[in-house]
Parts: sequence; C-alpha cells; structure tokens
Amino acid sequence: MSAATATRTPAAPRMLTGPGALAGTRTLIAFNLRRDRVRLPVWILALFLGTLAAADKYRTLYADPEARASALSTMGSPAGLAMTGPRHYLDDYSFGAMTGHQMLGFTAVLAGLMSVLTVTRHTRDEEETNRAELVRSTVVGRHAHLAAALGVAVIADLALAVLLAAGLGSMDLAPSGATGSLLYGLALAAVGVFFACVAAITAQVSAHTRGASGSALAVIGLAYVLRAAGDAGGGDALSWLSPIGWVQRGYPYVDNRWWPLLLCLVSAALCAAAGFALSTRRDVGAGLRATRPGSATASGALLRPLGFAFRLHRSMLAGFGAGLFLMGAMYGSILGQADDMLGSIEQMEEALSKIGGATTAESFASMIIVVLAVVASVHVVTATLRPRAEENAGRAEALLATGLSRVRWAGSHLAVALAGGTAVLLLAGLGIGVAGAASTGDPGLVLSLTGATLAYAPALWVTAGVAAVLFGWLPGAVQAAWAVPVYAFVTGYLGRLLRFPDRMNDLSPFGHVPQLPAASMDWTPLAVLTLVAAALILLGLEGFRRRDLRTR
Repeated sequence: MSAATATRTPAAPRMLTGPGALAGTRTLIAFNLRRDRVRLPVWILALFLGTLAAADKYRTLYADPEARASALSTMGSPAGLAMTGPRHYLDDYSFGAMTGHQMLGFTAVLAGLMSVLTVTRHTRDEEETNRAELVRSTVVGRHAHLAAALGVAVIADLALAVLLAAGLGSMDLAPSGATGSLLYGLALAAVGVFFACVAAITAQVSAHTRGASGSALAVIGLAYVLRAAGDAGGGDALSWLSPIGWVQRGYPYVDNRWWPLLLCLVSAALCAAAGFALSTRRDVGAGLRATRPGSATASGALLRPLGFAFRLHRSMLAGFGAGLFLMGAMYGSILGQADDMLGSIEQMEEALSKIGGATTAESFASMIIVVLAVVASVHVVTATLRPRAEENAGRAEALLATGLSRVRWAGSHLAVALAGGTAVLLLAGLGIGVAGAASTGDPGLVLSLTGATLAYAPALWVTAGVAAVLFGWLPGAVQAAWAVPVYAFVTGYLGRLLRFPDRMNDLSPFGHVPQLPAASMDWTPLAVLTLVAAALILLGLEGFRRRDLRTR
C-alpha cells in the first residue's frame, strides 16, 4: 500500500532590491517610519502647535501700537537681538515678522534636535545594539542604513514644513502671509536637513550613540552661539558662519528671500556625501575615532557601583551643566531691561503680578527659573532611565550575575541622577545670578537667584522618583516619565501666559515650590516633596528587585 505525498513549493523569500550599495533603502525607510510612528508625530505636532500658539499670542500681546513700539525698543537691544535674530526684521515689525524674528531661531534648534536624534537612532544605535549587523547580513546595501535614516529625517522635516505653511498661512500674519509662511516652513526643513547630515558624519566618527548625538548637538549649540554673537554685535560675519543665521536671513514675512536656503541644502549635500564616504572607511560597529586605551588597572572608584555609574554619566552631566549655565547667563543678561521689555504687555504684567515680587526683574527671574528647573529635569529623567538602557543592551545582566545586588546597581544610577540634577541646578542659578547682578548692578542677586534655583531640587527628586517607579514596576512604559517635565513647562511657564487655571499647576511637583526671589520662603512644601521623592524612589527600587530582568 502506498500513498502519494504532495509537496508544496516554498514561497520565494522576499528580496530587498535596490541599486548596489543602496539596496533595501526603501524597505528600511518604511520600517523606520513604523518604529517612529509615535515619536516623530509628537515632535512634529509639538513644534507645529507651539509655533501657532506663539504667532497667535503675538497678535494679542502686541495688538496696540504702544506695545509694538515697546517690543521694537526691547528687541533692538543687543541682548534682545542675541536671543531672537537679525535687526532687519524690526524694519517692518508685523505679526509675521515677529514670528520669524522671535521664533525661527528657537524652533530651528528644536528641528535640528529632532533630526539629529532621528539619524543617530537609526544608524549608530542600530550598530551599537548589533541589529545593523544582523540586517546587513541579508540583501541590504552598505549605505542603506544611513540613506534610510536621512530619508526619514527629510520626511519629518518636510511634514513639519507643510503643516507650518498651511497653519501660519491661514492666520493672516502679514500682507505676504502665504509666501512668508511657506518660506518659514521650508527654512525649518532646510536647517533640519542640514543638521541631520551633520549627524550622518558624527555617526561615523564615534562608536557610541551618545557620542554621535552629543557631537552633533554641540554643532547645533555652536551654530546658535555664532548666530547670537553676530546679531548682538551688529555685524553679519559671525552669523553667516551659522546655518541658523542663514535661514533667518531669508527674512520670511519681510523680504521673503529664498536663496539663503540653498546654502543649507548645498552644505547638507556636502555633509551627507562626507558621511557616506566616511562610512566606507570603518567596520560595522566601530567608529573612525579610535577608542582611547584605558589604564591597565581600574581606579578604586570604578570598582564601586557609584563610581562606575558616575563614569557613565559624567559626559552628559558636563554638557547639561555647561548648557544650563549659559542659558541662565543669557536670561540673566536681560534682567536689567525687564521693566522696558515687559511693562507694556498686559498678559505678561498679569502673569508677573500673580508671582509677586518687589520689582519686575524679580518676578521675571522667578518665571525664568521655572524654565531652568524644567530643563534640569530633562537631565534627571535621562539619567534615571539609564539603567533601563543598560538592561535593554544586555549589559546589566552581566553585572548582576556577580555579587552586585539589584538595589545597589540601580541605586547608584539614581544617586548620580539626584546629585547631578542638583549640581546642574546650581550651575543654572550661578549663571542667571552672575549675569543678572551684572545687568542690574545688584550683587545680591548672585546668592538670591542661586538659592531660588536650588529650591527646585526637591521637585527634581520627585521627577526622578516617578521615573524610578516606572522603571521598577512598568519598564515598558518608562517613556511616560517625560510627561512630568513637559507638563511642568506647559503649566508652569506657558500656563501663566495663556491664563491656565492655577489648579493645573498644582498637579506638577514644580508648582509647589515657592517662587523665589519674588515669593517668601516656605520650607513645608519642600519637605513634603522630599518625603514624596524618597517614597517613590524606594517603591521603584522595590519593584525592580521583584520583577524579572530583561535578558538577551
């Protein structure tokens, strides 16, 4: 007795086709967009809605000729030009010109940040986690990963440009509103593409994601500083060295010049070509910059969890410290002009009156310190979630296989996050205090503003506690920890200008801190916040002790 067996011909494997080194690029672009289906829309909508909200507020804040005249005199000062853009916008200071002058440089930094993080996420991070090697073992060209990452960044930048052109164009900001809005959106897209291509170079130089991102972000910071120095000094030489200065000199809503955008696009093409060329001179997973050989024996600090955690965090801590010191100094430099800047703006006067304070400078400083504290909380969240990154990469498993306990390992990262957050707050306070004292001629501001900034340390510790609880009990939802600084900024700063109900600010730990130096000191909420932070941290560590470790 015999039986016939039918055999099924297996389906041919799906091939990633493409011309040579770019094979598989289209498929990788689709895959990367799938991975970023939440991240990129959040970035784009935040930039879009933030710009539209600011443009709408300009029409309200500066509706009267007196308010516009006050804005002209304030923004025409060296400090005002350093924080905004070139003086030529002031020649015809329509609502559109205000938007281009005061918002374009700031949003260009954020668009560059979005583009840099997108490129490094899909290039260097893929290599560092060994996923790129696995993908490239299939029919994928050598340049496909970089080309796909750049393609996703370009798509995101163009999507932002289209939304801004449509949204701003519908607001009637200037006589040439449609053209100016289109130029504004494409200017942001051009500068975003440029910084994406800069990240394409840094991703080849450094062997680590943090190094590649940090180097590209340093270029963004340098571009902003060059632009600010050139505009404040009254000469264009330094500003023409900055891509942010290039797009600002397109003068949307004023002259509507298109050719400065070509400088960004040509420079971006050169940077992209350099990135592709450099990628052929290294191995997958390696960087062009040789890893510096360490000492033959580890120092005593590296043999302890706390010292090792500090070694991992020190570069980011130094970057945040320097950045917050400069940010504080920039705001402090205009405290002496606070009365002239804000005295005729009704909404700002109302917001400052709620804060209190003997002078406008004190009230304004109290509002700005909230912003500095929120930026410091970004460092705290990043540092607190570092153990999750170590766990995902498989490095935590090797460490915890030794005699090192889970609580000591995670607690060392938390200790660095708490102490580091307090340290960057101190540097921010020194920056605004020293610059504010020089601007107002009041040396007492150094101590008062530094102490006012440090008062937000317990709120930072609560932020770290929330991130620790998510890491310990809900590790898949750790990104929700970013809601704390975002909500604090929206309610603590923008909420005062947009007249949100005060009870919304009470839901943020930053809303319970006395707003020194305008308000009087109250130790009770700081003590309560400290106790809440301690409870959250202990709860998070207990959750991490109980749950399973993610293994690879």
